[in-house]
Amino acid sequence: MIIDTHCHLNMSEFEADLREVIKRAEEHDVKMMIVIGIDHPHNLRAIELAESYENIYATVGIHPTSVDDDQDTERVKGLLDHPKVLAVGECGLDFYWRKDNKDKQIAIFKEHIELAKYSKKPLVIHTRHSFKEAYDLLLPHKGEVTGVFHCFSSDVNDAKKAIDLGFMIGIDGPITYKKNEILQEIVLNIDLEHILVETDSPYMTPVPFRGKRNEPSYTHYVVEKIAEIKGLDVEIVKNITSMNARRLFQL
Repeated sequence: MIIDTHCHLNMSEFEADLREVIKRAEEHDVKMMIVIGIDHPHNLRAIELAESYENIYATVGIHPTSVDDDQDTERVKGLLDHPKVLAVGECGLDFYWRKDNKDKQIAIFKEHIELAKYSKKPLVIHTRHSFKEAYDLLLPHKGEVTGVFHCFSSDVNDAKKAIDLGFMIGIDGPITYKKNEILQEIVLNIDLEHILVETDSPYMTPVPFRGKRNEPSYTHYVVEKIAEIKGLDVEIVKNITSMNARRLFQL
């Protein structure tokens, strides 16, 4: 089986055909999906989906691009006891879209780190043009928090630093892009036991559907590309990445 550890089925792009999307995922061996919260309305929708479908789980958090609209991590804390909420996030830092509110992003991320320690649940971390800053904030908590650097977009040295912190590396559709040699180098040079597979759907659509809406059924393209890069059987990649997800999210 495959576990899509990061998808946004709680977004409007899936309102019209959600049941069909979930059915297609199951038909492509994606037997479990983790729907990611990014603000209070999307956190609630993620939980609603988790309550409606046995094979769907949720996370809750405030995405760094949402911190100007939603800064209430107390509401996040209030959702963490739900039995199908597996993690804190999506949270982190994004200095690609916004740099003028760095202090606010950092403050909210720090609060998420404390929520992870409080709940003993992993972090789902977004970093864009901000790995060093996120790493520096996490380093004092090494051994106290774990999680995944989702949709990893740094280099192999940073990937190894993240792993040394006790974090997983999330690999998405961009691994299938011909020119993404840096990401392919990362996959080649880290052990499979540190990798989670994701779609980030509806974003980050893999080849051959690049440019169209992404969905969890496409996780198998990510799995197949990882298997190709590492010279492994596809079933091995499916099994090990699924075990990684079960271990991290205590499934």
